[in-house]
Amino acid sequence: MLSGLLFAIDDADDRPGRLTATLPFAGVTLIEYQARLLIAAGAAQIIIVVARLTPELLGAIARIAQRGVVVDTVRSAVEASEKLHPLSRLLVLADGLITTEDTIALVLRDAGQDALIVLPEAEAEAGLERVGGQMAWAGVARLDPRRVAEVAALPRDYDLQSTLLRLAAQARATHILLPADAEKAGHGIVHHAEALDVRGRAVVARLVSGRRSWFDRYILAPIARLALPRLVERSVPAHVAGGAGAGLGLLGLVLILSGLPAFGLLIAIAGTLGLGLGETLAGLRDEQGAARAGSAAIAALSGLAVAALGWQDFRLSGEDIAPVLALMLIILGILAERAGLYRFRRRWWASPPAYLLVLFPAALVGIVPWGLALASIYAIVTLTSAIETLRAQV
Repeated sequence: MLSGLLFAIDDADDRPGRLTATLPFAGVTLIEYQARLLIAAGAAQIIIVVARLTPELLGAIARIAQRGVVVDTVRSAVEASEKLHPLSRLLVLADGLITTEDTIALVLRDAGQDALIVLPEAEAEAGLERVGGQMAWAGVARLDPRRVAEVAALPRDYDLQSTLLRLAAQARATHILLPADAEKAGHGIVHHAEALDVRGRAVVARLVSGRRSWFDRYILAPIARLALPRLVERSVPAHVAGGAGAGLGLLGLVLILSGLPAFGLLIAIAGTLGLGLGETLAGLRDEQGAARAGSAAIAALSGLAVAALGWQDFRLSGEDIAPVLALMLIILGILAERAGLYRFRRRWWASPPAYLLVLFPAALVGIVPWGLALASIYAIVTLTSAIETLRAQV
């Protein structure tokens, strides 16, 4: 069993009376972001060490608990020791830490003795704790739960985070050097609201840039990098961004059926981008239901746009080749999405809005059936590759 230990003790340096853990970061609070990393690593229990329970912290704790993990708040090592299962592995993140899933994975690679992520003292920022060997702690540790019990046996005025680190160092914890690319990705311990805001923007940009679909990476991501920080800063709800996208999508469908297929298709593509922004916002805020709804809405809008193109071409030409190709494309697209599991997805594979982009040039020059045929071939190739990829994993 993996347990996580977080800290909400220190106030922000530039926000007196405001806990660093409750400052906004990447669409949520910093402690929610840290909890998300722990849950992604497999933590079933999260213990939060607090000095005081502020309204912002209580709200963050409630939202973390909604993700199906046990959340306990404690004020001392004694209380923390009582909450921890003696056979669990303990993953500790420092107060104010910003890091990535890859960095956390480094410390979880083996189940041996205590391990600390470290960096050379010469490269360490002021305030990072030294752990010997000319190294400083980088804010991530895997510890035996007995360390918490050892701190609990000491006088109550000992700082839990610092004392845990000292005991681990004395127990000759393994030192794991922080990778250089982790620092480039924003890893660090920060107690300034302005610095958190800058690094939060970088996390948002990295989130959308890391999408596996080429449409998301090269079409949605540049727009999201510009729009999402502003939407997050203004606390725009995910359903507002998604609703705007849905409205554009409906307008696009009306334009297609009104005899403006190219213009309508362009507006429908813009609608999928709006829905994609809403989906990403929901994901940032751990609104999993809204994120799934946004993904489904993108697929539905793409399918309806394809159907509308086929129907409109049939109305104009009287030939049924376009509706047949549209139906075939929709079926193939559904099968390709079902087969193309995210963890195996290749960047060139099709996605629902990608079909619309392939169709757009054909709609622009008035050869919709040819565009539908080309998009269907793309779907067939994607489906074939997805099936072969799944077969290789068996």
